[in-house]
Amino acid sequence: MKHAYLIIAHNEFEVLECLIRALDDVRNDIFIHFDCKSKQLPVLQTKQARLYILDDRIDVRWGDLSVVEAEYALYEAAHKQDKYDYYHLLSGVDMPLKSQDYIHDFCDKHQGKEFIGYSQGDLRAHIEQKVQRYHLFPKHFKESKGWKAQGRRYLRFVFLRLQIVLGIKRNRGISFKKGSQWVSITHDFVIYLLTHRKQVLNTYHHTFCCDEIYKQTICWTSPFRNKLFDTHCDGRGCMRAINWKNNQLKAFEDSDFDELMQSDALFARKFSSDHIVLVNNILNTITA
Repeated sequence: MKHAYLIIAHNEFEVLECLIRALDDVRNDIFIHFDCKSKQLPVLQTKQARLYILDDRIDVRWGDLSVVEAEYALYEAAHKQDKYDYYHLLSGVDMPLKSQDYIHDFCDKHQGKEFIGYSQGDLRAHIEQKVQRYHLFPKHFKESKGWKAQGRRYLRFVFLRLQIVLGIKRNRGISFKKGSQWVSITHDFVIYLLTHRKQVLNTYHHTFCCDEIYKQTICWTSPFRNKLFDTHCDGRGCMRAINWKNNQLKAFEDSDFDELMQSDALFARKFSSDHIVLVNNILNTITA
């Protein structure tokens, strides 16, 4: 089997270098999109895997549609290069928890399954706020300092409240689903996503964090729904251990090593150079 690893990166390049070493296998091709705001890029090398750095770099902003555009740029680049059995979407601060032999064997065993996580519980209010209202200034969600940022935040709040009062609700005919942004999907589903690219970009403009919604929604309303690996647990559905604590994404610490190595997940996020000892311990374990 041939796998494509699609990586969205913008910082923590010490972790990224370890990630590339963990993926360096003749059965893999690696594609990296660096945020265009990253001015000084790391020098990355592989010995066995083919490595592709995307030339056309997007200004990726948290919560904005530009995150989805970066994903599509990676899917398109990989699709043009070759036909892969699986496409693994990762961030630059992820690490595999298993060896490449294990990951390839696992995907062989479950060939054709789509590893897409689905959040559980009543998410109607959450989804309504994110993708059924219009959000102003979507490229500036994370801005917090300065009078311009305060003004944008105030206008965004007022506009959202006005939509609620007036009963303005967009995308009423879509049954939205939500889950982890990070997935491992088949060639056929990548083609399906690419054919829906224009529709996705039109549907999710001026929304909030649609990267956690669009893939789940498309898959759920398609024939690929029957290929989902697990729809009852977000983490197991995408085979990722994600370190959410008190509704915040935290970096794993050195003390998490044993728990991570005992996990059934194929990948984990997120990691930090502040705990590079943990990253190196994982790298040494899975490449031994």
